Amino acid sequence: QVQLVESGGGLVQAGGSLRHSCAASGRTFNVYAMAWFRQAPGKEREFVAAITWRGGSSNYADSVKGRFTISRDIAKNTVYLQMNSLKPEDTAIYICAGDTSGVGFIPRSPSSYAYWGQGTQVTVSS
Repeated sequence: QVQLVESGGGLVQAGGSLRHSCAASGRTFNVYAMAWFRQAPGKEREFVAAITWRGGSSNYADSVKGRFTISRDIAKNTVYLQMNSLKPEDTAIYICAGDTSGVGFIPRSPSSYAYWGQGTQVTVSS
C-alpha cells in the first residue's frame, strides 16, 4: 500500500503563488508517476500535471503550462507543485495521485492512478 499526504492549499489573490507538496509513504518502490488532479464544483476531475518518479519527465495540462511546475525529491518521497500566476479559474480541490502501472507514458486519466491523497482546497480570489 501507498499513502499520500498533501499539504499546501490555501487562499490567495489572483497572481499569487502556492506550493503544494505530496509525501508518499508505504510501499513506494513501484511508483511510476505522481500527478495532481483538480476538481472544481460541478466539474469533472481533470489532470493538472505529473512527473515520472525515476526519470523526472513532466507533463502539464495546457491550462497550467508555463505557470505551474512539478518536481520531486526522491530522498524525501515527495512531489511538489509550484503554482504561480494563479487565476480564479484555478480554484478547486487539488488531489495528488500515484501510478504504479509503469506503462511507459504519463497517464492523464484519473482511472489510471491507484493511490490518492486527501485533497487540499485552493481558492484564488479576483
